[in-house]
Amino acid sequence: MSISEVSPFSFRGVSYYVKRDELIHPLLSGNKYRKLYNLIQANPETYHTLISHGGAQSNAMLAIAALCQQKGWRFEYICKTLPKHLKATPMGNFKQALALGMQPIEVRHEAYDDAVIQARLTQNEGVLFIPQGGACPMAEAGIQKLAKEIIDWQQAQNVKQLTVATPSGTGTTAFYLAKALPNNRVLTTAVVGSNAYLKEQMQKLGELPNNLVFLEPTQKYQFAQPYPELFQIHQELNQAGICFDLIYASPMWLTLLANTQLIDGKLLYIHSGGLTGNASMLERYAHLGLDSSSR
Repeated sequence: MSISEVSPFSFRGVSYYVKRDELIHPLLSGNKYRKLYNLIQANPETYHTLISHGGAQSNAMLAIAALCQQKGWRFEYICKTLPKHLKATPMGNFKQALALGMQPIEVRHEAYDDAVIQARLTQNEGVLFIPQGGACPMAEAGIQKLAKEIIDWQQAQNVKQLTVATPSGTGTTAFYLAKALPNNRVLTTAVVGSNAYLKEQMQKLGELPNNLVFLEPTQKYQFAQPYPELFQIHQELNQAGICFDLIYASPMWLTLLANTQLIDGKLLYIHSGGLTGNASMLERYAHLGLDSSSR
């Protein structure tokens, strides 16, 4: 398993560190690499089909498509009815996943939940169902390895107090990271829904670790929608030397900067990857007149 480097990162006059998980692999990187670690190590004969579900520009969708292409597995992806323009002209993660062999299964909005339940219940030998975003106990092994890399780095650098930060969609990474790092404060915030909803999702994985801190955002953003301030901080971060994703990292950094009093000692930000999703988001910002480079 690749060990990602840790880079010093100066932003707005403050020194941070970034765990560069986005550099592990062009498509299988970030928290998706960690969550899928067990499957990456699996014998190709273990499965012949993986089934998952979610949005049409999901980072997890693309990562699973890349994994299945490597293993020679079929990948079926349940999604709500696709927009006509996306079907006519695929773009972003959806286009790449199709090229890797993903088989989209479109269902009507009202039938989506039932289709997911049916897929979960009809698993058989050689077929594996992966919940949206890889939110399942299988993800723990790879995140435990991430935690060990963090501990080893902290000891090697003689960092006495270290706070770890990572954004949350399903909350799987933050939950298992806090569980594996009992001596470190782990900061996160809900990018999808509220922190209350995020805690409910995490509690399906187990009891919430005491060292896991949920930051309240200064403003609530609708998931995966363009906002000028999210684009602005994305540009600032990029100019500071590291490119982050627009959907998760931008709201996380804004929330983090508003809660710096909760940082004990040094801060290590876990880069969650997702850079392939920037292309489709930048197109949306271009339509708003914010990103002329995408025109």
